[in-house]
Amino acid sequence: MNIAIDKKITAYEVKKENDDNQEKATIHQIAPLLERDDILEGSTYKIKTPHSDHAMYITINDVIVTDPDGSPHQRPFEIFINSKNMEHFMWIVALTRITSAIFRKGGDITFLVEELKAVFDPRGGYYKRGGKYMPSIVAEIGEVIQQHLVSIGMMEGQLNNDELQAKRKEAEVKLGAEGIAKGNQCDKCGAMAVVRLDNCNCCLECGDSKCG
Repeated sequence: MNIAIDKKITAYEVKKENDDNQEKATIHQIAPLLERDDILEGSTYKIKTPHSDHAMYITINDVIVTDPDGSPHQRPFEIFINSKNMEHFMWIVALTRITSAIFRKGGDITFLVEELKAVFDPRGGYYKRGGKYMPSIVAEIGEVIQQHLVSIGMMEGQLNNDELQAKRKEAEVKLGAEGIAKGNQCDKCGAMAVVRLDNCNCCLECGDSKCG
């Protein structure tokens, strides 16, 4: 079909034949933020590291949400970290705000555990009470979040505590503190806690073993 142009051409564009038949892009809306009740129930956890004279207190508050089938369950809504030690104040405030924002978005938040527990301090980690190695304060905060998610049913425990404790004691005897501190990163939980025991790689954090 020929069309006569009786005006000066100032601009043009190329139109494809199937432009009119293209479907409109689907817009995916983000789920609404969780709403805060006036009173929330929560738990407070204590972290005491050998790097500071002051303990950290981590409080995680939960809300009750209803599943599509009508059944209620708990999920975290906000996190607060308090300490008399002001050395880490700035990054702690940033971490709590970002983590709380992720909590309120809803959906799967268990990835936070793996991300935080994979953070290691270039100056070296430490042993918490009971002999468990922590690669950093951030990693221990990740462990606290994991402990809380397990307690409210959002995560499952990964290994029997007695069995894991036995592996840790065996590693302490055979490898010593220095050997454990040089652990590699675990593919399953992200912790820097994979050591060689009985010719087999084993994670002292989650118990994952390449030998089953």
